[in-house]
Amino acid sequence: MPAIDTAKILILATDGYERSELMVPRDKLSTHGADVKIASLKSGRIKSWDESDWGDSVDVDLEVKDVDIKDYDALVIPGGQINPDLLRNNEGAVSLVREFVASGKPVAAVCHGPWLLVEADALRGRKATSYPSIKTDLLNAGATWQDKEVVCDQAIITSRTPNDLDAFVSKIVEEVSEGKHSRRAA
Repeated sequence: MPAIDTAKILILATDGYERSELMVPRDKLSTHGADVKIASLKSGRIKSWDESDWGDSVDVDLEVKDVDIKDYDALVIPGGQINPDLLRNNEGAVSLVREFVASGKPVAAVCHGPWLLVEADALRGRKATSYPSIKTDLLNAGATWQDKEVVCDQAIITSRTPNDLDAFVSKIVEEVSEGKHSRRAA
């Protein structure tokens, strides 16, 4: 079981990520001592969506094609409408999510981020939450949708909105400290 202060956490994002949903987990997990990296579909910088318009950008540490999940203890997927929609249309990103789910390592998705869990067929028979507008997508993917700030089922962590980020990050810290989870197939 890795302690959070020695954990390596990967954030999967691309242009259009909801600013707070990347920055808050990145900063809070780093404050706990975790080594947090950002993987994207391209190298360079990716631009945020900040509530109602484009926001600032962050540096990408590595491209999705270069990620080896053995190097990481958990995966975090920020939402926003644009980010997960672009990622779920990229087979490399979806494969990365599938690999993390199959590994038993914690996988956390907030807001519209669970779209990637839907695409990876990771929610069938599991409890989850999301931004309310994609509730039907989760239900159609076989999830039991719950209207709670954070839902965790076998270290698959989901939250609804930026208002839930404190509970979301706390649950990530808890699940990382517990280590790998044996998971039944979705």
